[in-house]
Amino acid sequence: MEKVAKNEELGNQVPILPFQNERKGTPRRRKWLQPQESIPHTLYIWVSISSIVILFVIWSLLTYTGIVDPLFLPTPTQIIQSGITLFTEFGFINDIGITIYRVLAGFLIAVIIGLPLGILMGTFKVVEAFFEPVISSVRYMPASAFIPLFILWIGVGEMEKITIIFVGTFFSLVLMTAVEVSNVRRELLEAAYTLGTSTFGVLRSVILPAAIPGIMETIRLILGWAWSYIIVAELVASASGIGSLILESQRMLKTGNIIFGILTIGALGLLSDLILKVSIRKLFPWNYGR
Repeated sequence: MEKVAKNEELGNQVPILPFQNERKGTPRRRKWLQPQESIPHTLYIWVSISSIVILFVIWSLLTYTGIVDPLFLPTPTQIIQSGITLFTEFGFINDIGITIYRVLAGFLIAVIIGLPLGILMGTFKVVEAFFEPVISSVRYMPASAFIPLFILWIGVGEMEKITIIFVGTFFSLVLMTAVEVSNVRRELLEAAYTLGTSTFGVLRSVILPAAIPGIMETIRLILGWAWSYIIVAELVASASGIGSLILESQRMLKTGNIIFGILTIGALGLLSDLILKVSIRKLFPWNYGR
């Protein structure tokens, strides 16, 4: 039986649902502990910093106390010294530049070709029916499995490494873009048709504006995958790049160089992700109201 509360100002009766009945003495839950509830920006920053600090403290305890052999995990000081040596004696900045070029070249080619194809697949079912079976099948094939074929077809130069990045990102980019486009609300399309908009007018003025924020988030996600594939591309028949340096350091048992190379790729990937994240929020502020 519902309890009824009288509204003294309006004089009407408002039903009180069972879950609205608050027990006295029960502490109120903090908003930032509720699912999907926003938290203050300052709190977010401090929590993020604390996770990094905790990881660094654990790393320091394991290495400086000698619990873990430096051959397997060097101390933070040794990692910094390895980085200084790489930059001053081995021209590591050139390897960074080459790696960035390969990642961006392969990824941009994938975006230039894959983005229009994904939009067409998400818009027209006949295009989806033609391309989707092949693209979905190839998407599950690891890019590293194609390396012997790429070496046979195009050699071991720059194009082979760029092609690996392309294959590792293109097919997923196409399918995820198609999903974003197909999720545009049908009511928007019907309203445009009612106003007399043509088919390609709907694509230009309704579908693309509605889908672009999600597509940009997809591009941001796929760029992270491109950074992970660069190691695969540079570990095989490569004399330059961060991946090549990591492989050479492994042969020489220079663990500090390996970890510094991995951290460098992580830092470059994080930087590119932050640039895209800020750009997306600036370009589409209405999509991030909260």
